[in-house]
Amino acid sequence: MATITKKKLIQVISSSRQLHPNEVRGVIQAFLDAMTDCLAKGDRLEFRDFGVFELVQRKQKVGRNPKRANVSIVIPAHTAVKFIPGKKMKEMVEKLPPQQI
Repeated sequence: MATITKKKLIQVISSSRQLHPNEVRGVIQAFLDAMTDCLAKGDRLEFRDFGVFELVQRKQKVGRNPKRANVSIVIPAHTAVKFIPGKKMKEMVEKLPPQQI
């Protein structure tokens, strides 16, 4: 399993679409900035066949330090981003053999 960075993604799209990497970089960065702004406003982002990004509230809970189990740590309530894969993505991922993960 490989880690694909934004730089690598820009190279892949640039070469497959015959576009200059700076053009692709600008579009990808604008897309990511717009997504971040929408989520920061509390909006839900839905991309058909890809998935949904939405905000969820995580409740306060008590955690434990594995090295010192007798010491409890309070993890405060917070807002988190949740991703729910779309139908097409879910089907493609489920077809992967276990050793590819």
